[in-house]
Amino acid sequence: MEKSEMTTLTRVLEKLHDRGFDHELKMSDHGRMQSPDTSKIYHPEDLLIVKTYRFEGESDPSDSSVLYVLEDKDGDKMYILDAYGIYTTHDESGFNEFIKKIPVEDRDEQILFG
Repeated sequence: MEKSEMTTLTRVLEKLHDRGFDHELKMSDHGRMQSPDTSKIYHPEDLLIVKTYRFEGESDPSDSSVLYVLEDKDGDKMYILDAYGIYTTHDESGFNEFIKKIPVEDRDEQILFG
């Protein structure tokens, strides 16, 4: 896969969708992650971050985002999108602490998309 192919958030999300990473997790009121699509509720130990992508806004570096690509213990695929700077999407307390507790296995893109 060409490195230039994976330069925009939209392109990465398209590729992930093609590989079955269709469920976005959101922080719930009770401090856990939840998929609006499947209604599954996750604790950090239920998840594994398999890849992290960081994107900076071209016109404004504070317009940035992080995309966490995850799998759960059953092999289900999902992602968490965290925009930060002035466009933050996670004002709720506990989001950063939750993310830091998820184990990380940084997979190569060829394994992820191969």
